[in-house]
Amino acid sequence: MNQIIFVTGGARSGKSSFALDCASKYKNRVFIATAKAIDKEMSDRIQAHKNQRGSDYKTIEKPVNLSQAISDLENNVEIAVIDCLTVWLGNLFYKIKELHLIQNYIDEFASSIRKCPCKLVIVSNEVGMGIVPGNELTRQFRDQAGNLNKKIAQIADTVVLMVSGISVAIKGNYENVW
Repeated sequence: MNQIIFVTGGARSGKSSFALDCASKYKNRVFIATAKAIDKEMSDRIQAHKNQRGSDYKTIEKPVNLSQAISDLENNVEIAVIDCLTVWLGNLFYKIKELHLIQNYIDEFASSIRKCPCKLVIVSNEVGMGIVPGNELTRQFRDQAGNLNKKIAQIADTVVLMVSGISVAIKGNYENVW
């Protein structure tokens, strides 16, 4: 039976480190990366993440079709880390553009994680606790990110909020799950 832990929080709050720590207890690990190296700064971020997780993970790069990444996981995978949903959502906004089509991708992803045969750690940024964005597109992104996080949190067995490097279980108890 799969178990899902959803890790959310602000930028640089320790989400990715926490997710990797959860997965470190397992031998057959997969890292599903959503980021694309669109510029030097993003390339540097991607490289830093690769360095942090080392060679102990099989990496699958899926900037758009996350449900396909889930369905393609091999049977021997014990745990997969998906990092991160807000980057994925940004990719959808860039490539797909239409909100109803983006919602289809979100619905497919939510369905796929319910069927995933291995444990999952899903990372996402909390972007709705700050100021209201100044234009329509960024408000749409913020709203969709909030809806996506809410949907995944409802499915997840455990939800962890990262605050300044400290993990706070807000649903379930991750110490007993992992």
